[in-house]
Amino acid sequence: MNASPAAAAAAAITTTATTPVTLPLKRKKASHHTNDGQYPMGATPAAAAFMTWRVADAKNVVRHHWLPVILGGALLFFMWVEYTLSMVPTSSPPFDLGFVATRRLHRLLSSSPELNNLLAALNTVFVGMQASYIFWTFLVEGRARPTIAALFMFTCRGILGYTTQLPLPEGYLGSGVDFPVGNVSFFLFYSGHVAGSVIASQDMRRMQRLGLAWAYDILNVLQVVRLLGSRGHYTIDLAAGYAAGLLFDSLAGRYEETMITAAAKKTSKQHNGVPPPPVVVVGMGNSSSSARKLRKK
Repeated sequence: MNASPAAAAAAAITTTATTPVTLPLKRKKASHHTNDGQYPMGATPAAAAFMTWRVADAKNVVRHHWLPVILGGALLFFMWVEYTLSMVPTSSPPFDLGFVATRRLHRLLSSSPELNNLLAALNTVFVGMQASYIFWTFLVEGRARPTIAALFMFTCRGILGYTTQLPLPEGYLGSGVDFPVGNVSFFLFYSGHVAGSVIASQDMRRMQRLGLAWAYDILNVLQVVRLLGSRGHYTIDLAAGYAAGLLFDSLAGRYEETMITAAAKKTSKQHNGVPPPPVVVVGMGNSSSSARKLRKK
């Protein structure tokens, strides 16, 4: 007796639902080179990646990816330096290559307190310029990212600076007009001077204020030279300060994106799935659109 069409359809659905679906463990040759390098879930490559490398691939790496090649060579070089280095005795001051490079400047500042005070005063003015720009972006332009980045940066600096309190560099040349003003105590690691300048210059680049950004970068380099010459920071403090500025600027951007996305989801729920009007979070938004608005003004 022939089955009804409905029964046949039901049997087909049951067969389809109960038939296990398996993924191939080896990729097909056509998909051997993919753009994203991803495999299907549960699959494994047919062979280890290095088994497919050829001499032409090595040449292309050197030609088109020379930076990782240089970094790989630097890795091997500094591994050799590290494992053959004579450690600095606990009774000796830390060795700092930046101090070695600025010995002449240190002698000049030591012999001329007036020059040391002048450079310290100019450096304090630059710190004030950084702070003024960051406050301006928040209070006048209504953009919070530089301020959030500075809050992240100084909070982390306080935690790390208190956790590991480094000794004052030998030959430190203080000044009553240096920031913080009045020869008060300060954290050495890491440099807030450098990090604040990086946060400001990164925002200037986003806003297409390129001339101002380059001016801050040049002043930041001069600031680094002056801090090394006066022994106000170790080189590692300054390098970490630069990295901290980049890091916390990026974290502030992610924080903005997270808050804007959360506000959009909340507004969407309030409208029962109907596309809501554009979400505006006070002090946050697209930096590129803000830059276009400022250029129009």
